[in-house]
Amino acid sequence: MTQQHNKQPWFTSHDIDLFRSGKHYDIYNKLGAHVSGEMGAQSTHFAVWAPNATEVSVVGNFNGWVRHAHPLSSREDGSGIWEGSIPGIGKGEFYKYFIRSKNGHEVEKGDPYAFYWEIPPLTASIVWDHQFDWSDQHWLEQRRSALLNRPISIYELHLGSWRRVDHEDGRWMTYQELARELPGYCVSMGFTHVEFLPVMEHPFYGSWGYQITGYFAPTSRFGTPQDFMTLVDALHNAGIGVILDWVPSHFPTDEHGLAYFDGSHLYEHADPRQGFHPDWQSAIFNYGRHEVRGFLISNALFWLDKFHIDGLRVDAVASMLYLDYSRNEGEWIPNQYGGRENLDAVHFLKDFNSALHESYPEVLTIAEESTAWPGVTQPISNGGLGFDLKWMMGWMHDSLSYFQQDPIYRSYQQQLLSFSLQYAFSEQFLLPLSHDEVVHGKRSLVRKMPGDEWQSFANLRLLYGYMYGHPGAKLLFMGGEFGQKLEWRHDYSLDWHECAQPLHQGIQRLIKDLNELYRTEPSLYERNFSSDGFEWIDNQDASNSVLAWIRKGSSTSDQLIFVANFTPVVRENYRVGISTPGCYIEILNSDNLRYGGSDIVSVDEMETYPIPRHGRPHSIPLTLPPLGIIVLKYCGEFDWM
Repeated sequence: MTQQHNKQPWFTSHDIDLFRSGKHYDIYNKLGAHVSGEMGAQSTHFAVWAPNATEVSVVGNFNGWVRHAHPLSSREDGSGIWEGSIPGIGKGEFYKYFIRSKNGHEVEKGDPYAFYWEIPPLTASIVWDHQFDWSDQHWLEQRRSALLNRPISIYELHLGSWRRVDHEDGRWMTYQELARELPGYCVSMGFTHVEFLPVMEHPFYGSWGYQITGYFAPTSRFGTPQDFMTLVDALHNAGIGVILDWVPSHFPTDEHGLAYFDGSHLYEHADPRQGFHPDWQSAIFNYGRHEVRGFLISNALFWLDKFHIDGLRVDAVASMLYLDYSRNEGEWIPNQYGGRENLDAVHFLKDFNSALHESYPEVLTIAEESTAWPGVTQPISNGGLGFDLKWMMGWMHDSLSYFQQDPIYRSYQQQLLSFSLQYAFSEQFLLPLSHDEVVHGKRSLVRKMPGDEWQSFANLRLLYGYMYGHPGAKLLFMGGEFGQKLEWRHDYSLDWHECAQPLHQGIQRLIKDLNELYRTEPSLYERNFSSDGFEWIDNQDASNSVLAWIRKGSSTSDQLIFVANFTPVVRENYRVGISTPGCYIEILNSDNLRYGGSDIVSVDEMETYPIPRHGRPHSIPLTLPPLGIIVLKYCGEFDWM
């Protein structure tokens, strides 16, 4: 018997009260494996929640994986926690919990709170710590300024396929290698943030990280937790924020994971009508159980605390909110009022946002929510869920549906582009062109576009110009920034060799310039989430497939005029109504030769004329490029000298 207990209790009565109420938001400092003592005299305290167990012991490489050699003790306070300290065990030891349950079920489980895991397909947890010399204090201090009043341009990427080493199908880059390359690339492209598809440990690489077993550990495929810290630190020092995809909606049923953890449905609902997800063949968290809510909220805070993360994008929120999500009649259980709303999930999401914003008010929470659930980004005090941003899925679907049509037919579908402005300010929206749109046979963005190769790239440039001119934060998945032709393949690198080709270079230059425009023009971010920042000039010219609108800052000089021509026909002397007379200059044109366009651009200042148009007293005659968008900026009153 080599177990010994700490002289001071590891858990106080206050710890237990908070844990049982689901309010112990740093429980990761108590549960799991924690090393204490000096080198040579170390011990590790193990603690795991397993209320249905009759026996729990620690097995590992230090005891030959022999069961019963290092038993844990069940606390007598009814918490269901088993704990104990083992001397001589320190950082780097491999371990699992052997659990025998009341029904005789026996299993070896990984630690739900493990900080590090073996590289899959191996499944042991590893004793680890979070010691690291951070150098991002300046970043943490400056990020406290109001985020939603600043440009938010997010580069979404998958760590294992952004860039491979040696050749396209070579090994993936490590966190350390990414730290040397990714920050500089993001800076050169003008993005403000990166968003990583889930980095949490997951057994199946092909799940892209959305089937998580190790919620408290960055995947060991790319290095240690400290290596991941190095990547975050490097991004922060380059001025790039870090957002993580976070998956509290479901988890896989792998034996070493959370499912049926102690011989009971501890983390998930027992009834498959509540506890099994038909789309993803995975288990659904029981949000009505206090300890489960505490597990998830403490996990969210863990990434902000230990890894200095700047935001969490919550995956599949709609699947959490609706009890009948992807279910037929008879396959779901109504709530206590007979409705389809998951009241426990609503409670959880509000608690999640409250806890994060109370501890880290400068950190973003983002909802991937695909329905019209009201108040996703409204304050909890006003009945909302409390998120900062919501993915604008309707905009994405409508825009891609429109752009995939031949321009001959676009005049019949103009409402697909204008409709989003009817609800654009009902929430604080983020415009996503995400990974979901370029996989599973959906084709890459440029391959969705109709026409010959030149027209496909012109359409893509037009889509990006329309996106950056539309109110809302921006998100673009990797490869889209240079118009990759093949859809995303998680087992391969992006096709970086395409960046040597002129049309791809043109897309890359345009994204750089759009991000620069976004960062430097206040009208594109000051009122991004307010109707005061947007005004249509004309959204009715469907016969020509032309849209014109204004983005507004706090002053007239900050205003920008966008005019988009969604056909390959050059439109000469196209008159656009103007309220403020004076001189205007074209500050961006997607048809510019540097972007791969036909170079129908205007380099001279343009003057307004007292000719009414679009209900405005003045107008400017323009030449609209084919499949192009132009941006005009007011540059002063007439100079008659």
